[in-house]
Amino acid sequence: MGTVFSFDVRGGEPDTVGAAVAEAVAELHRSDSMFSTFRADSPISRLARGEVALGACPPEVARVLDLATAATRVSGGWFSASYGGRIDPTGIVKGWAVERAARRVAAAGASGVSVNGGGDVQVLGSPGEGRAWRVGVADPLRPGGLAAVISSAGTEGVAVATSGTAERGAHVVDPRTGRPAATDLVSVTVVAPRLTWADCWATAALAMGSREGLPWLDSLGGVEGLMVTSGDETRCTRGLAAWLG
Repeated sequence: MGTVFSFDVRGGEPDTVGAAVAEAVAELHRSDSMFSTFRADSPISRLARGEVALGACPPEVARVLDLATAATRVSGGWFSASYGGRIDPTGIVKGWAVERAARRVAAAGASGVSVNGGGDVQVLGSPGEGRAWRVGVADPLRPGGLAAVISSAGTEGVAVATSGTAERGAHVVDPRTGRPAATDLVSVTVVAPRLTWADCWATAALAMGSREGLPWLDSLGGVEGLMVTSGDETRCTRGLAAWLG
């Protein structure tokens, strides 16, 4: 998946939780081997070339493609699991893999879990009694600065995902044209219960631009968003203030 992952785990029986972390790390490596579009021998690359059928791939491939199809439907086509006419679920894999890793560790008895995959974060539980996880959102126009801090303490958890142009340039494609999206935004951060969807919605809203993207995020239940425009304006959904802290 071409990025760095980190775990912050609190509570639980050390040996049991430690084993779960090791299993989660192994699953992240396995996910990378399955879904890397840079590896010619990965199942997703072979599927895209028509060398294997979906049924011959690991079951996770079909699961992720089903999730991507749902994301495409909910976003009205602004999220896509194809690129250049070929299957490419890159936009959903990282969020899905990070969320799965966090839930595996939480299921082993950890009272608080935070997994960060390249700046996209899934947190569950809390870091301690009366304490909240706090996730900083980078300011895309001021290196080293923060645009916001998201705070959460709850067993249901919260995910924070950001899509933007500051580090990778205009990498988000308008699926209607196949060309870089003509967006007025430099970043979109989405707060939602699950990182699988937060990651997708951030990408889709960035491609839409603020005029369509902000009301669309507002229409999704349990989802909030923070947008930074190329003109250095900050725009947010109506309920985001409840998460700031």
